[in-house]
Amino acid sequence: QVQLVESGGGLVQAGGSLTLSCAASTASGSILRIGTMGWYRQAPGKQRELVADMTRGGRTNYVDSVKGRFTISRDNAKNTVYLQMNTLKPEDTAVYVCNVQLLTGALWGQGTQVTVSS
Repeated sequence: QVQLVESGGGLVQAGGSLTLSCAASTASGSILRIGTMGWYRQAPGKQRELVADMTRGGRTNYVDSVKGRFTISRDNAKNTVYLQMNTLKPEDTAVYVCNVQLLTGALWGQGTQVTVSS
């Protein structure tokens, strides 16, 4: 069974930075074949939206509101995806959830809270 472990959320002032990470692993340590990895977010009263994702080959996709401020990256050897968030704004406040595409389907993390104060 594949598990996702997220970290890096927290409280930051507007203009600050945070880095999120999400690592996929199995208890047996078996090799994982992972496709696209990405981050979604959901703010109170709003629908979940894709923030950024990255294919195994390195192609990236960002929602317009974070272009130029957020950078997604991944380490395939570690089955880990990162989201570097710079120049954070109060409107970035949300629960950020990792998503990983496996051969068996999509897997979601538990989410990590990001709060940006003005």
